[in-house]
This record gives sequence, structure tokens and C-alpha cells, in this order.
Amino acid sequence: MLGPFLAALVVLVGPACVPVGRGVGAPGGAFGAYVGFDGDGVRRIAGLDGWLGAATPRVGHAYLPGDRWSNIEGAPGYLEYWAQWRRQRADRMFVLNVPMLERTEEHVSDAVVREELRRGARGDYDGHFRALARRLVALGVPDAVLVVGWEMNGITYTHRCGPDPAAWRRYWARIVDAMRSVGGSVGGGRQRFRFEFTPSRGRDAVPWTACYPGDRYVDVVGMDAYDQPHGMSFEEQVAEPYGLAAHVRFARAHGKPVSYPEWGLYRNGDDPDYMRGMLTWFAEHRPLYQTISDYCPHGVWRCADNPRSSAVYRSLMGSGTGGAAGPGG
Repeated sequence: MLGPFLAALVVLVGPACVPVGRGVGAPGGAFGAYVGFDGDGVRRIAGLDGWLGAATPRVGHAYLPGDRWSNIEGAPGYLEYWAQWRRQRADRMFVLNVPMLERTEEHVSDAVVREELRRGARGDYDGHFRALARRLVALGVPDAVLVVGWEMNGITYTHRCGPDPAAWRRYWARIVDAMRSVGGSVGGGRQRFRFEFTPSRGRDAVPWTACYPGDRYVDVVGMDAYDQPHGMSFEEQVAEPYGLAAHVRFARAHGKPVSYPEWGLYRNGDDPDYMRGMLTWFAEHRPLYQTISDYCPHGVWRCADNPRSSAVYRSLMGSGTGGAAGPGG
């Protein structure tokens, strides 16, 4: 396991040649969109498929509520809809964001976060994650990609890393061990989850490399990468410290595939240069999957506010004519 200093060193002085292509051509690999977490979201995937034409979304993306432990354990009934969707085709992928702590978005103090992380690191919450693993296996999605404690390098979520990175890393490892311990065949098949470490792009509150729990506990290195801050070009988003290029270098150094569970437009409005840049980036770096956040202000199908970016997305991702987007289902 690399310590935080060595992990950061890999990012800062690793291979410098991570190309920024400007060509055109459809990105390959698995893709999808976040189009809602419930049964309506499942149904909207078919609408996105129809809008794109020949390109077929193969990734379904949902989130568990982090308000209380019972929901983090997988209580929401909509998981059944996603499990059914996943089982209908062997080439589909189900991606699930999993909060690490309850009261996920209640803006609790650093002191409370620190104590909660330390409780998790001691094993106090292992049972909740074993319960989630059993639920997913029983539903028939034992191969889900689990985005645990996403955007931990920021300040938005209670599961943030900054108050105690060492405890955060130990807690992540306990979660992975707890979920992997649910083996055998429980209804839906043998457990083979993939655990994804996904910071937000850039340094944010803390360098995300300080939160990396080690290769034994990570299967995929993701990144949430929106078009922000205002005025930052795509090239700058690539080159910034802890940005897109650093992410690819870090994953390469650790022998992990990259992914982009959340990406889309934001502070720079309808920005076709960003859209073209991201899609070309995917074509060059071949992520395990990528799922755009398809709602306003980020999206291209369900958000009519971004017609120029929508045209780029539809042209490069699908076989459409590149016309302006209309609202989705």
C-alpha cells in the first residue's frame, strides 16, 4: 500500500505524456447516464437509447440515500427495478453509489465526522455493509460496481476524508472486507463486487491521493469531473493538479482502470468545447465506463438548455444528425 506522500508523488512526477486529443470519433466502451435513481430512471434509459440511435447505453447508475442506515443497507425498493434491468442483458453494468455514513448531506461538523470515521475504522458499522452485500447478491446483482464514499476530497458529504484521512482509509478497507465476506451463492449468484474510489476532479479540500486506501481495496479509480470552475478551459481541467491527466497517471501507476461516474456541463453553461474534449478524452483513455449526469444544468438529453453541447454529444456518441436536444422522458 502506498502512503499518502508516495501516492501524491506518483501523481505529481509520474509520466507526463497524457495526451489531450482534439479529434472526433465516437468513444468506445460502456456508457450510460444518470437519469434518475428510481423506477422512472430505469425506464428513461430506453428513451436515451432511442434518442441516440445506434449507440446503446449499457450502464445503469443509481444512488443509495444516506439519510439513515436502513437505506444504506439497501432498503429502497427501487433496487429491484435496477436488478431486473441488469439481468435482462449479460453485457449490462450496474453502478451504485454507496454512502459511508448516515446523515450524508446534513453538513455535520468536522469533529462529528472524525468520530464517525474512527467508529467505522473500528468496525462499528461493518454489519450495515454486510447487509447491503447480502441484499445485492439476493437481488441478482452480485457484480455491481460500488462507488463508495464518492467525492471524499470535498466538503459536501459527511463521508468526507479531510477530518481524518487515516481513519477514512481504514474505514474504507473495513467496508470492502465486510462486503467481500458475503460469499457463496445467496439467491442471485456468487459475489464479485468491484469497489470504486472516486474523488472529484482537482485538489478540492484535500488532495485525493491522501485518501487512497490501497490497491488491495480498490478495483477502479474513478473521477467526478464537471465543467467548472467558471472560465476554466478543458485543457486546464486536464492539466490542473489532481486533474484529469493526474487521474489517468495515478490509475495507470496502480494498475487500475479509470471511470467517470459523474460528468457534465456546469459553471460554463452550454460548452461544446468541453463536451468534445471529454468525449475525445474517453476515446483516448478507454474508461471502464462513463455516465453523464443527464439533468439540468449538466445534461444533454433531458436538459434543453444545452443545445450546442447536446449536438456534439449526440453526433459523437450516437448516429443522430447532431440536432438540438429535447427534454427526455
